[in-house]
Amino acid sequence: MASCETCGNSYDKAFQVVMNGKSHTFDSFECAIFALAPTCKQCGTRIVGHGLEKAGTFYCCDHCAQNDGVTGLRDRL
Repeated sequence: MASCETCGNSYDKAFQVVMNGKSHTFDSFECAIFALAPTCKQCGTRIVGHGLEKAGTFYCCDHCAQNDGVTGLRDRL
């Protein structure tokens, strides 16, 4: 059984996610999100969907970006 790198749980249904060429092992999507999802600079929420990015800074939505003084963002098409 593999062990989750976030919580340490040994689980027979653990899975791996490869990100930037590095393999990570998790026992749940919750642990994977906690470890790998970017965080909104403005509100701190984990960005599970597309989110927005400007100059390497991530935001969960346009509202948070505007509250941080960032304009001109839109979802990728």
